[in-house]
Amino acid sequence: MKNYKLNSANLSNLSERIAVPQYDRSKVKTGIVHVGIGGFHRAHEAFYTDQLLHDNSVTDWGICGVALLDFDTKIYNTLKAQDGLYTLVVKQLDGTHTNRVIGSIVEYLFAPEDPIKVIEKMASPEVKIISLTITEGGYNYNEATKAFDFTNPLIQHDLENPQAPKTIFGYLTQALKLRKDRGLVGCTIQSCDNIQGNGHMTKKMLLSYVTTAAPDLVAWIENNVSFPNAMVDRITPVTAPIDITILSETLGVDDAWPVVCEPFKQWVIEDDFIAGRPAWETVGAQFVDNVVPYERMKLSLLNAGHSVLGILGALIGYNTIDQSVSNPNIATFLNTYMDVEVTSTLGDLEGVNLDDYKKSLLERFGNINIKDQIDRICSESSAKFPIFILPTVQSQLESEGSVQLAAFVVAAWAIYSLGKDENGADLIIKDAMQLELKEKALEAKTNPEAFLEIDSIFGNLKTSSVFVEAYIDAYQDIEKHGVEVCVKNRNANHFTKI
Repeated sequence: MKNYKLNSANLSNLSERIAVPQYDRSKVKTGIVHVGIGGFHRAHEAFYTDQLLHDNSVTDWGICGVALLDFDTKIYNTLKAQDGLYTLVVKQLDGTHTNRVIGSIVEYLFAPEDPIKVIEKMASPEVKIISLTITEGGYNYNEATKAFDFTNPLIQHDLENPQAPKTIFGYLTQALKLRKDRGLVGCTIQSCDNIQGNGHMTKKMLLSYVTTAAPDLVAWIENNVSFPNAMVDRITPVTAPIDITILSETLGVDDAWPVVCEPFKQWVIEDDFIAGRPAWETVGAQFVDNVVPYERMKLSLLNAGHSVLGILGALIGYNTIDQSVSNPNIATFLNTYMDVEVTSTLGDLEGVNLDDYKKSLLERFGNINIKDQIDRICSESSAKFPIFILPTVQSQLESEGSVQLAAFVVAAWAIYSLGKDENGADLIIKDAMQLELKEKALEAKTNPEAFLEIDSIFGNLKTSSVFVEAYIDAYQDIEKHGVEVCVKNRNANHFTKI
């Protein structure tokens, strides 16, 4: 079987082997600029938009993908070489693959190469939405101060070099300034990141920056830019070399960077788009008046569940999430954590059966075909814990509920941050705060509370005697007995210390 490089010229040759865009991509105009063109965006928003272009014959909602960081050179070069095309490989629970070429990314820009070009594109009258997947850490939020972190060197650079920014805040400020100065309409800035109230957070952080960088712009943004909250969900592991090989050998598709994902997908969005929006509801998205309950459910159960499985599994020596959840002791621990410590904090979720949702999470985590890498799930935990785990802790402390299991996970994270699993093997830790985490983890070996002194993560949690006591108990138990024994004991004895 002859192999074909994935690009526009070869789509007709590939169409007999794999689903390809049936719409004329040359007629699709850019209506969305998306910053952060990694795997999740390409499995989620770009997928929904591709389906919309296919089903509804619209031509004004194509995506311009922006690679923001120097780190993004590879994905930019790949998309450029493939005319923005890539294969979405959906790995079903039964082991089969559903393959499809996505064509909704019709332009692509590399911000470090030409910042002005990116700013101009964001300011273009045809662009109605600027969407973001910049990770939880990309919002420059300090948990201790509850405010924008102006000490970040990249932020200081943007304030001093407004025409050559390095952060999303620098780019958005300059683009919105151009819109205002040129008398253009505003736009919607749409976060697609795992942050509760992600629209509110985006607005708060942007206005904090603009107040210093361009104070005359604040009122215009308030009146001309909308920031809808949204809940996004689709497990999207890192593409492995074998995924590329299988695609090549079975279908003859030479794709340098396909995206793999699970079949489940969800997108719940507040309908607050000041300059118009795509009819994503026709292809499965859900528009609601208030997305907060859905966000809280997903962040506190799915995302927190991922972190629980990742940290505990990493210490035991597992490599993938399905390995972790297939351990009955860890699965029971996660179930208990969700039932006892999370569910009571979620309030009323109209139309949602929480028992069914929690059951479905364990099935999704256990998809042996996804093989989501634990080091990916544990990456940037310093940004994830304040969003996924700690709100549950605070809510339980306020209601005098249980924090024993959350404290156990935090203690496990402290030991994980030492960089070794329980077998002595090195852990792959990817975190912007890696050095500080390691320093505090070393101090915690003789004084466990030291890890809780990272104010930017834990805020004032160290002042809670209830949490600190549970955390120290868990830390000492894990050090003495290891994760597996401790988890099994807590499952059997309802949080009784060994």
